[in-house]
Amino acid sequence: MHEARMAEGLKPSSKIAIGVGSRGIANMDVIAGAVVAWWKDQGMQPFLFPAMGSHGSATAKGQADVLAHYGISETTMGCPVRSSLAVVDLGQTPEGIPTFMDRNAHRADKVMLCGRVKWHTDFAGEIESGLFKMMAIGIGKVTGAKTYHTFAYRIGMEAVIRSVGRQVLGTGKILGGLAILEDGNHDTGHLAAVRAEEMETKEPELLALAKSWMARIPVSPLDVLVVNEMGKNISGTGMDSKVINRDPKARYNPWPGEPIINRVLVRDLSLHSYGNAIGIGMADVIHSRLLKRVNKRATYVNAFTSGSLAAGRIPASFPSDRDCLEALWSTVGKLDPQEVTLGWIRNTQDLSLLAFTDNLLPAIEANPNLEVLGPARELEFDERGDLVDWFEIKTRDEEPSDRLSTPVLDPC
Repeated sequence: MHEARMAEGLKPSSKIAIGVGSRGIANMDVIAGAVVAWWKDQGMQPFLFPAMGSHGSATAKGQADVLAHYGISETTMGCPVRSSLAVVDLGQTPEGIPTFMDRNAHRADKVMLCGRVKWHTDFAGEIESGLFKMMAIGIGKVTGAKTYHTFAYRIGMEAVIRSVGRQVLGTGKILGGLAILEDGNHDTGHLAAVRAEEMETKEPELLALAKSWMARIPVSPLDVLVVNEMGKNISGTGMDSKVINRDPKARYNPWPGEPIINRVLVRDLSLHSYGNAIGIGMADVIHSRLLKRVNKRATYVNAFTSGSLAAGRIPASFPSDRDCLEALWSTVGKLDPQEVTLGWIRNTQDLSLLAFTDNLLPAIEANPNLEVLGPARELEFDERGDLVDWFEIKTRDEEPSDRLSTPVLDPC
């Protein structure tokens, strides 16, 4: 940030609002803490605010709780955390989009953003998820998020992000941001301090770099993908739509070039999602335990704010993993379960360890980026008919490989 001259021209003791989002970003507390410390070293008065739309059930307390769960609080950061849904009206963009800014941020002398640059789960473009989107939808809180998604329905999300972002930049409040890029193992891969005047041109470069590191399901097609957990902390749509190749409208395999996945089973909802099960509609079948964790209000608020109503629909549920798999195996066009190709992941953010049925072994062995960690073994079920979680066993036994690693399982 020093090289980017982020503090240049600021008066001593200026109040700096630092926007932080709701995603499960690796080392987010460390990064945010370092940003706060840097501003203090420059003689400024920093404070943090949640740059979130409808997340945290669209309440001020809920959004502060989300940050606290990531280790970001007044105690840990050494500065105030100011959470409010109140906004200031910034007028309309040339495209006629009403624009808003978090009131606490607007009252500060300057604002900077701290967020991850990555691909978006709903659309593809030169600017997707990142500082520009946070400057639009995050800073606009739930009032802005509802408005912007309404316009996105007509003109597209990237157009809205650019239009609103330029309007926010026009206030002169934005200093810039710290862009966080993660590698294929969800570790911090790169940090870039970006000044406000560079944001719109620099972010496409950073997005292209992030996309080049994207981890993908390494075999295709898959008849069934088993996902241990989904959640808002994992992806804005609960599951990364470009990993499972669905979109929030629940369309199958809409993303060209991504692995073809025909059926998705989700076993649970992350506790850090606070009951928000947005994206559940992208699954074909869910375990009943997931259904019990769903907070309908949190899910519906997110679905209706974003306009992704299908993403909030509840799919078929069964009381055990065995029941879920037996229901799915009959729908993939194969009479013999031994022919079904199955993959198993922790979640769409963590693809460092993967499990596949051994009928995919030739494709696995042909991929130099994969390492087979053990011989084929039967899928194990407990007395309730639930899968014995291979990932928990494996991580207790040994440290994960730095490469994408592939245990091989028999289908039944």
